[in-house]
Amino acid sequence: MKNSIPHSLQDIMKVTEEARVLSDSEVTCIIAKSVRETSEKIYKENVRSAARPERDLTSFLDNILTSPVTGYMCMALLLLAVFWITLVGANWPSSILFELLFAIESRFVTFLNACNAKEWFIGITVFGAYRSLAWVISVMLPPIAIFFPCFTLLEDLGYLPRIAFNLDTFFKRVGSHGKQALTMCMGFGCNAAGVVACRIIDSPRERLIALLTNTFVPCNGRFPAIILVSSLFLKASVFPTGDAGTTALWLLFSIFLGVAVTFIVSYALSSTILKGIPSAFAIELPPYRRPQITKVLVRSFLDKTVFVLARAAAVAAPAGAVTWLLANTYTQGTSLLLRLANALGPMGRLIGLDGFILTAFLLGLPANEIVLPILMMAYSSGGVMVDISSLSALHSLLVSCGWTARTALCFIAFSVLHYPCATTLWTVWHETQSFKWTVFSALMPLAVAFFICFLLAQGCAVLGIA
Repeated sequence: MKNSIPHSLQDIMKVTEEARVLSDSEVTCIIAKSVRETSEKIYKENVRSAARPERDLTSFLDNILTSPVTGYMCMALLLLAVFWITLVGANWPSSILFELLFAIESRFVTFLNACNAKEWFIGITVFGAYRSLAWVISVMLPPIAIFFPCFTLLEDLGYLPRIAFNLDTFFKRVGSHGKQALTMCMGFGCNAAGVVACRIIDSPRERLIALLTNTFVPCNGRFPAIILVSSLFLKASVFPTGDAGTTALWLLFSIFLGVAVTFIVSYALSSTILKGIPSAFAIELPPYRRPQITKVLVRSFLDKTVFVLARAAAVAAPAGAVTWLLANTYTQGTSLLLRLANALGPMGRLIGLDGFILTAFLLGLPANEIVLPILMMAYSSGGVMVDISSLSALHSLLVSCGWTARTALCFIAFSVLHYPCATTLWTVWHETQSFKWTVFSALMPLAVAFFICFLLAQGCAVLGIA
């Protein structure tokens, strides 16, 4: 017994010394590997099950969808397919809604004139609030009514956990957590929902990184503007025979840009102000399920489509009215809107934009969905959103205001990377209870957006891209 005690102590001291030379990350990896190997050993020794066709099918699909080679290709192709379906399916209903709502507008004006309404009242209610609301509904409703069900189908199939599994390696390398992939997926619908979803990350440090970088994922409120701008300028300048597939590629590019910036900023945060060791990540891959089509359609429409559209509509009308007032309030012969645009003009031109675009983003803080409607109002005379009856008419308006392919590229990049909307900022404050991190979550993306757009603008100038 006397001999065994020193021997045991000696062994303990040896193990302790070996542990001291290991880094925290190595210890975490060793523990995670040990848990996995022990679980596999217990399973193999104690579980005996007959081969089932569904199990064989699950294994076959996982070998493809989670493979280091084919997994990422499948992710890109599935996203591209969703975007293509959204673009093709939204064109016809969007044009119908546009014609219907603007036909109602003319009757609304006739009614107000019959009631002897003041000119300023007609301007605020019709040319300001109503036109902004009509634009948001006609442009947003068809794409989100198609996009959300498609994305919900992927979720119902059990594919989203596979995305998290595929991206775990990248998130671990940048000092973050694999579950951040799931919060990113939620951010495609709404950044505020993505911020709330960060609760699934146990580590406070990694939860904060995911929360601060969620805005780099373009939400559904940004998609219509990106789709519209890319279809008007970029497909013609890059693919002369451009179609919905070409626009879908540009939309996919915008997502890849957001994801790439997410990795870079996550690494920067984890290496500086939020330095730490990434925690172990274990995820249970659920079996593939046959989606319940009716349930998916109802849930996606009520929980997502209606919610997003209602939020956009709630802020679109007031924002339209404010824009009309700014454009029709004059000091020394110049409107307040023009003064604001002129003040922001030098900064805008530095990053490939203009003062009116930056003004639209500033006034569009309540919701990303209203940036483009506000811009149309700002460009038009007297702050009235012009009646754009076709894409060619809209293209002509933007070209007359100095838009080029370079402007479109910088606009898309700024749309993807700029500060989150007011709802998301409020959600960040609610989740962190910190004014400091709320302000940081707004200023940090803005700085990144300015930097990336500056590089794009200067790169286009060097390459001779107008």
